[in-house]
Amino acid sequence: MGDRDRLHELRQQAHSAGIEGNSKMTEQQLRDALRRVGKGEQPQMAKHQARR
Repeated sequence: MGDRDRLHELRQQAHSAGIEGNSKMTEQQLRDALRRVGKGEQPQMAKHQARR
């Protein structure tokens, strides 16, 4: 899977998890936010923390 495909898949997962406006996030930020949501954090708070 290419980098673009992987990033696209992560963005779809983030969207499904309720993380809005994820198109400007890096791959690492997306992974961090998804991990946080998986641990029970609210999606927008996870996004905010991941972008710090």
